[in-house]
Amino acid sequence: MFYCGIDIAKYKHEASVIDINGKTLLDSIPFSNDKQGCGKILAVFEKFEIAPDDVIIGMEATGHYWLSVYAFFLELGYTVKVINPIQSEAFRKMYIRQTKNDSKDSYIIAQIMRFGEYSATSLSEENIIALRQLSRYRLALVDACGDCKRRVIALLDQVFPEYDKLFSDTFGSSSTELLLNCPTPEDMLAISTRKLTNILNKASHGKFGKEKAEELKAAAKNTFGIAFAKDAFSFQIKQLMQQVVFLENQLSELEEQISNLLHETNQYITTITGIGDVLGAIIVSEIGDINRFERPNQLVAFAGLDVTVKQSGEFQELKTKSPSVVHLICAELSGLPHSVPLSATPFYLNIINLSEPEASTISLLSEVLLASFVILFLLFSKRTDLICQPLRKILKIYLDFFILGIDFL
Repeated sequence: MFYCGIDIAKYKHEASVIDINGKTLLDSIPFSNDKQGCGKILAVFEKFEIAPDDVIIGMEATGHYWLSVYAFFLELGYTVKVINPIQSEAFRKMYIRQTKNDSKDSYIIAQIMRFGEYSATSLSEENIIALRQLSRYRLALVDACGDCKRRVIALLDQVFPEYDKLFSDTFGSSSTELLLNCPTPEDMLAISTRKLTNILNKASHGKFGKEKAEELKAAAKNTFGIAFAKDAFSFQIKQLMQQVVFLENQLSELEEQISNLLHETNQYITTITGIGDVLGAIIVSEIGDINRFERPNQLVAFAGLDVTVKQSGEFQELKTKSPSVVHLICAELSGLPHSVPLSATPFYLNIINLSEPEASTISLLSEVLLASFVILFLLFSKRTDLICQPLRKILKIYLDFFILGIDFL
């Protein structure tokens, strides 16, 4: 048996091949990230008469750069394992000098394959991967749209500070159409009341008319906003509003695509009250293949909700991992940019701002989250006969909250 370790990079990879005794067959092989480069590895296998069944190829999950190499060798019938870089880093610490370079890294990965002490990453089915790609793309679009809106508000605060009181939603259909045509108070005063009325009437489907137009003109005339560089402010607001409209149209198309794809996967996630297609797609796609989790507590650990204990003598430290899945869910529910840390979401702030007598509710909330992920595990693995127990636990906790008189939502 032979083992090939590949250190992944953007343009050039490095590979080392060892035998069953851990002896290298030749110096590490640098190869480019293309078919010709991967052909160099195949040539080495051919030189030493290594068949696809006689070698295990290992590589780290380095960003997205490993996918092409992984797919290339997998299609040729080779056994390919993808490991978390944390595992190779832990293995490196076995060596006294702990040297780190591409050649050494590929050798260490090959040794990990030889010892077999690793947890391989498995690719989800195609629809789940597609859902993850679209869901993450949507998060990027939501953030981009939010950035444009915040910039518009910042500009309006300077030229027309009274504007936010004139409409319940600055980015509603009526306000959007108005800002596209008349971005500044001077633009609103420059057109006739009749034309302004027509713009508002059409955009609001008859809700706003001449009275609203006159209110806008009066506010524009008496605004406390700055009166210089008007053309620059007008140009910026108009272009930013065009971007907002464009991004919102793209989001509508994207969410329809996500919804259709989620329904094709026949997921049960949307049967849970409060979880729609978009949030359901985030949860399903980020969890991936449920079969890689043997027990519910493994899914809890993946979500970052498990507690790691570090103890030595009298010292003891408790901490949790970075809750990536929980972060995405909380940010989605809060409507905040997804770059905002979990500690800044209203859900989290409501927890940490509890008064001292209510401190015990933190553990109750943790139990709710843990039980919820157990339910998700059982739903995805189609073991619905076991759901009653965690459901009873959640209902009991909600009852405890009711008795305490606490509304944590």
